[in-house]
Amino acid sequence: MQKARATLAVAVCAVLVASGCSGAGGGSDNGGGGQTITVATVGNPQMQDIEKLTEEGFTKKSGIKVKYNILPENELRDKVTQDVATQGGQFDVVTIGAYEAPIWAKNKWLVGLDKRADDDSAYDKADLLEPMRKALSYQDKLYAVPFYGESSFLMYRKDLFQAKGITMPEQPTWAQVAQYAAQLDQGGTAGICLRGLPGWGEVLAPLTTIVNTYGGTWFDKDWNAKVNSPEFTAATKFYVDLVRKHGEPGAPNSGFSECLTAFSQGKAAMWYDATVAAGSLEDPNVSKVAGKVGYVYAPVNKTKSSGWLWAWALAMPKTSKKQDAAWKYMAWATGKDYQKLVGEKLGWSRVPPGARASTYEIPEYQDAAKAFAQVTLKAIELVDPDNPGVQPRPAPGVQFVGIPEFADLGTKVAQQVSAAIAGRTSVDAALAAGQKEAEIVAKKYQ
Repeated sequence: MQKARATLAVAVCAVLVASGCSGAGGGSDNGGGGQTITVATVGNPQMQDIEKLTEEGFTKKSGIKVKYNILPENELRDKVTQDVATQGGQFDVVTIGAYEAPIWAKNKWLVGLDKRADDDSAYDKADLLEPMRKALSYQDKLYAVPFYGESSFLMYRKDLFQAKGITMPEQPTWAQVAQYAAQLDQGGTAGICLRGLPGWGEVLAPLTTIVNTYGGTWFDKDWNAKVNSPEFTAATKFYVDLVRKHGEPGAPNSGFSECLTAFSQGKAAMWYDATVAAGSLEDPNVSKVAGKVGYVYAPVNKTKSSGWLWAWALAMPKTSKKQDAAWKYMAWATGKDYQKLVGEKLGWSRVPPGARASTYEIPEYQDAAKAFAQVTLKAIELVDPDNPGVQPRPAPGVQFVGIPEFADLGTKVAQQVSAAIAGRTSVDAALAAGQKEAEIVAKKYQ
């Protein structure tokens, strides 16, 4: 069913991309109290936090009620893409990422946000981190605002490393990581946790960063498909072998949420994933490893850095008939006051990171996030979405390719890679199938 929903959503999206169809304009609503807006968002800890805080922090002051649809990452993408592409009008605010924002803006599916943000003096648009503003813009115009931003880094158990006499470098190589995973894989504690769940935003997110640093790419500058190239193959075999030998149990079904649970409960010695995870790991109310975790830059091979760039952001479909109320919510959820509310009510380590420069100037946050705040900020600054590997790219993107067809292509390849992790196919066979799919996409651009 999930595959069918994904295929339908992408097919609808592709048709509308080809036709240049734009979304219907929503009417103004004056943003008055007594209204209810519908928000679709991803089931990550930060979004679960905002659901808890909305009644007290937003509804009581604005009179605007918020109905949340909180879904796992893959399901969210399917449902929101289908609704927005078909102009269903089910949502007033949708949570999208750095991949969707420019593509959907080009299709005229989203409301531009510059005027509202500029007119709202309390919002302080200039405080948004530049990499996030750029990632969420199309033709230098902002179409989504970051709820949080992230790169990727390696998280590791300092106590386990110390017990083995291992010193973690500030930026390890993947060869070193594999060596450490073998040494630390014992007694119900996996050497490393890595995503294996199918999905272009699940298993392919970390894997593609490894492909980049191994010298691979999805397409070369002339749009030749390179999915079964020696470099892409070497990176994928490394990833699959590592997670099969020293990864978590049930890896083919493990995404961000599952790895967060495993690592926070002490079930893995290392975890390579999103920088945003650190806030949950350092919260002693939900994490058994709080205070025991070290954070270092994404492992490399041939490149100087290899972290990804992502933002979970709030956007407004043009079909919304409650745009003023929707903006009030968006401005609150991504504003400075909300970050203070999280810190005061839930703990400063849980403040949504990577979106605003001012976050890193709050004394309480600096203290609570001292283990990971500066590494997170520097990792985001190091990312170059236009040149993430060793060769020129035909489209921007670190852990994705910034074209509409990638959602479908990435989903199909992810299913093959996950099957290889499960032992149902070989890496060579998985990438051979992926190469055929990539060649179909490449012909559209050559």
